Amino acid sequence: MATERTGAATLKGNPITLIGPELKAGDQAPDFTVNKSLVETASLKDFAGKVKLISVVPSIDTGVCDAQTRRFNEEAAKLGDSVAVITISNDLPMAQARWCGAAGIDKVTMLSDYKNVSFGDAYGVHIKELRLLMRSIFVIDQNDKITYVEYLKEMTEHPNYDAALDAVRALV
Repeated sequence: MATERTGAATLKGNPITLIGPELKAGDQAPDFTVNKSLVETASLKDFAGKVKLISVVPSIDTGVCDAQTRRFNEEAAKLGDSVAVITISNDLPMAQARWCGAAGIDKVTMLSDYKNVSFGDAYGVHIKELRLLMRSIFVIDQNDKITYVEYLKEMTEHPNYDAALDAVRALV
């Protein structure tokens, strides 16, 4: 049975339970299987040899998630081809594609964990009560070693964009 971290985070001050381990810098990044579309999947291996900035959001259709994804889309162009900027949520792939089209998001790879919550369980961000993913940031090097992690304590807060981007820049 997966590890449950009760009260590891909050939603508007109310405790929520996260399923999965609390990963740390230095850990090997767990593999996962998520969806690019309803039938096409992706895994960590699809980004082999690249630095990976994984931005995790609960739902792309909310204000903080929207702002977080837009910020990393802007920064992705400056980071170059050796960096994969990925946003993962449990939104359906069609909803992600619709939002990206409307928002002009074209530098971030959008992936959905809606089917099996494989990423959420492996990275400790699966919110038991909501079946959403907790806002968090992971920076993973070219050898799939985690170099930076930020698990937000409150779902409605913004991540530390500058610290995450500095962690990426330190690897390229």
